[in-house]
Amino acid sequence: MSELLKWFEKRREERAIQMIKQHLSITVGIVEDLEEAIHAAMEGKEKEMREAITRVAKNEEEADRIRRKVMDELSHGELSPIDREDLMNVVKGVDMVADWSHESARLLAVLPMEEVPENVKQACIKMMEGVKKCVFSLRKCINSMIENPKEALNAADEVEREEEKVDDLHREVRKALVKERDVRASVAVMINEFNEALEMISDWCEDTCDQVRIIMIRR
Repeated sequence: MSELLKWFEKRREERAIQMIKQHLSITVGIVEDLEEAIHAAMEGKEKEMREAITRVAKNEEEADRIRRKVMDELSHGELSPIDREDLMNVVKGVDMVADWSHESARLLAVLPMEEVPENVKQACIKMMEGVKKCVFSLRKCINSMIENPKEALNAADEVEREEEKVDDLHREVRKALVKERDVRASVAVMINEFNEALEMISDWCEDTCDQVRIIMIRR
């Protein structure tokens, strides 16, 4: 077993581990608020959308704060430089999930939803559902790495499968958009940027789980 996994076994109540879990929990909450904002936007509920977007922004700042604290805590710990770097990369990956969720929310805030065709809206909703599944699988992967390392690789495989589904859904959004002839070019660009940001969330889920795989392989 690697020194990092031994550290997990011995230090499950360690301050750094508790902060990693907290950081992950906040990030999952950000993604859930993003989904709520998208549904509110699609239903024309402006107030609810703005409130959800505000929560995304506020919690992304909190996630950043915790990430900095985790990095500081790990830098003073007993881990070897390579194990410390591996764990820091996992934390950075989760933080990128939060960052791209925030970026998605910012783009949603300026997207003129009344000009988005209904079929494109429905495709976007399905894509967001896939992104959330990907993030939930990421949570399972990281928690397994800490609590039950044998399950971490299986959870990482789940993330990869969900990420591939999001890629397929992204293509469906593009196909739906291409079929629309009456959408202004500027709106089409914004829709594409919004969905690119959503896809980046799932991409970072996969990248982060690849880092977990590296940790597992070093066993």
